[in-house]
Amino acid sequence: MEHIHDGDGSSSSGHQSLKSTAKWASSLENLLEDPEGVKRFREFLKKEFSEENVLFWLACEDFKKTEDKKQMQEKAKKIYMTFLSNKASSQVNVEGQSRLTEKILEEPHPLMFQKLQDQIFNLMKYDSYSRFLKSDLFLKHRRTEEEEEDPPDAQTAAKRASRIYNT
Repeated sequence: MEHIHDGDGSSSSGHQSLKSTAKWASSLENLLEDPEGVKRFREFLKKEFSEENVLFWLACEDFKKTEDKKQMQEKAKKIYMTFLSNKASSQVNVEGQSRLTEKILEEPHPLMFQKLQDQIFNLMKYDSYSRFLKSDLFLKHRRTEEEEEDPPDAQTAAKRASRIYNT
């Protein structure tokens, strides 16, 4: 009887903290809140030649938290030059970027890039994010996590125990 209790104890303790891959898989928001998740997602997007999307999104997040007017102007200009101008080195593909002229950069406000950021978020969410969850990069990371949590011999002991009690 004691043996069954052990099996229960070990399975419930595994649920205390969600594994990072489980968190990443639950939503793009969760993935983007985790620095390790962002790092893996960037690696994946680099292979897909669309890393600029997540970089733009992160730059906008940082921009929204900027309070100093001078800093805000500098960051706005940098975001515009890096991602939005037609000479941008890492141009993102958003509708309405042509309406964002350099003039707007003189009077920046925290939400000036919000619409564009939302477009890119949705592009990532419905496009690259779903592919990321099926990618080798993600699946390998998840396997590594699972192996760290259950050493192989503990796994087989648990399987043996469950076979004994299920019959």
